[in-house]
Amino acid sequence: MKFKIVADSAADMTEMSGDVPFSFVPLHIIVDGRDYTDNEELDTEILQEALVMGKSSSSACPSPEDWLSAFDDAENVYCVTITSGLSGSYASAELAKNIYEEQFPGRKVYLIDSLATGSKMVMLCYKLRELISKDLDPDEIYKQVMEYHKQCYLYFALASLENMAKNGRVNPILAKGLQVLGIRIVGTADEEGHLKPLGKSRGDKKTISALIGHMRACCYHGDPIVITHHNNAPAAAALRDTIIKEFGTQSVEIRPTRGLCSYYAEPGSVLVGFDV
Repeated sequence: MKFKIVADSAADMTEMSGDVPFSFVPLHIIVDGRDYTDNEELDTEILQEALVMGKSSSSACPSPEDWLSAFDDAENVYCVTITSGLSGSYASAELAKNIYEEQFPGRKVYLIDSLATGSKMVMLCYKLRELISKDLDPDEIYKQVMEYHKQCYLYFALASLENMAKNGRVNPILAKGLQVLGIRIVGTADEEGHLKPLGKSRGDKKTISALIGHMRACCYHGDPIVITHHNNAPAAAALRDTIIKEFGTQSVEIRPTRGLCSYYAEPGSVLVGFDV
């Protein structure tokens, strides 16, 4: 196997079409001491019920052994992780890279910190698939995907911050107040991969308008879009229709969030990834 793409489960993908081998490595959501592994068998509805009823929750990254298993026997591995600003997944993959390259001289692992999650990770994986299909030199593939990385954005509208509060990432009083008022936090991932709030909105219509406004500000011009949502298919579809109308976009993919992204992007949340 000459090439392989590996991502952690924050990409919301368990498989990827095409000729390039793909694997994902599950993260973990811990609710009241119980481990919900973010793999193909995870029922996100059961996870959500546990989160609503639970008193404490946290997330945990894959182990280096998990990453090593996913690398399989590929000569060149392109490894896409959730932002290192939110998880230790990148650090764990880095340990796996060092072990793999020491055990198998001549093989190489290329690490890509998405500095985001969800939709942007999907787009990075798709770009890698495209570049690999062009039969480019492995180092050139990495160079080009990192250039693409700089032109690729993730914006989101979070319907709740309750799980982030339980995880100690935001003030619980702030999270509760926003939930009571029905306010969504509209924001992006900053250059260091941290959550960066940009404003507030109430309701799907205003949220979509806010997201479209940020896309215009980034000079988005109609390239492919990946939208992910947590139990809010109507808003995702409305956002898709608005993007097609406003920008003439020909390709818009909608995906449901899986475990890890469902944990941080709670029910009603929508995320959109795009390049410029």
